[in-house]
Amino acid sequence: MSLLKIEEPAAPARHPAWAAQHPLWALGFRPFYLLAAALAALAIPLWLAQYLGWLHGWPQVGLAWHMHEMVFGMAVAVIVGFLFTAGRNWTGLWTPRGTHLALLALLWVLGRVAMLAAPVWLAAAVDILFLPLSAWAMFRVLHQSGNKRNMPLVGLLGVLALANGLFHAALLGWVSISPVAPVHGAILVIVIIESVIGGRVIPMFTNNGAPGAGAAIHPRVDKVALALTVAASLGLVAGVQGWPMLALAGCAGVASFWRLAGWKPHRTLRNPLLWILHLGYAWVGVGFLLLGLAAVGIGTASTAFHALAVGSMAGLIIGMMTRTTLGHTGRMMVAKRAEPAMYGLIQAGALLRVLAGFAPAAWRNEALVLSGVCWTLSFVIFLVVYGPYLLRARIDGKEG
Repeated sequence: MSLLKIEEPAAPARHPAWAAQHPLWALGFRPFYLLAAALAALAIPLWLAQYLGWLHGWPQVGLAWHMHEMVFGMAVAVIVGFLFTAGRNWTGLWTPRGTHLALLALLWVLGRVAMLAAPVWLAAAVDILFLPLSAWAMFRVLHQSGNKRNMPLVGLLGVLALANGLFHAALLGWVSISPVAPVHGAILVIVIIESVIGGRVIPMFTNNGAPGAGAAIHPRVDKVALALTVAASLGLVAGVQGWPMLALAGCAGVASFWRLAGWKPHRTLRNPLLWILHLGYAWVGVGFLLLGLAAVGIGTASTAFHALAVGSMAGLIIGMMTRTTLGHTGRMMVAKRAEPAMYGLIQAGALLRVLAGFAPAAWRNEALVLSGVCWTLSFVIFLVVYGPYLLRARIDGKEG
């Protein structure tokens, strides 16, 4: 009996990249994963060059730009690409594709250019449009299909849009808050999204990829962990400090670890496509524990938010980007050499970034640079290896 072997398509795409029929515009994950990875690979070196004083004459590249672009640029692109792709599976209806998808991607790119080169008011006017339009596109598909279960995710996109609006309002001086506050709020919203989706898919992926693992979903544990995560997030947004915040954030962190233990992470050590998801989710617990400690003067909130943003957010992003791309381009769900390298680099970058927050001042810059190098190399590898997958049609001949 001969084995079926799936090869790459013999002929290149017949349409130019700007044509609506090109494979790039077949489903949401394709352009947004590609664009998000490119931004991630470029923005961190640019920010570090500015932070270390190597970059002159580009005042837009400040702390506010760095925070905004990592959350409302890179992370939001991945979230939208993932939801458009998952929405197709959830409903059986097409989420934006073709010209509609290309226009949304163009709007995202214009937002990135405006944040770097346009006046503050114009950058706000361009950048603020992407999330509401993406949320509306997702709402229409879920509403048309009667899919109420996933409608709260549209609401969370709306909360992210509100946070982005507050960020721009703060920069323009329309509201008397620091622009850092909406970014921190957005990170917490993304952590909640991770908790909701991760609770659904990580145990399922674990049992499918590691037969006999016995990863279990415990609804009560999930509800407690999610409720504590939301409560701690609301406490942080409200400015709760001291021992009350330590107790709240500490309980959220412990509950996240309790939830993760039921998913049997130790059974995934031989499968990089699985352990990256477990390790990424573990950083949620670490991040909340660090936030609790920061509330009583041990460490800083910045270090804790980087644990959530680099360890959890980026860890789960790189894990889901690779997994989604393999599955939705018709490839085998198997990690080769590139995947462990990407995952290991992101985790090393997260660890170095957290250690930089506790390191002596003399070592801080070196730790930050090494962290940035690890981050950048991870996304460069993704672009080199996965870029061609995203630009080509599915190898199994299916749509998407």
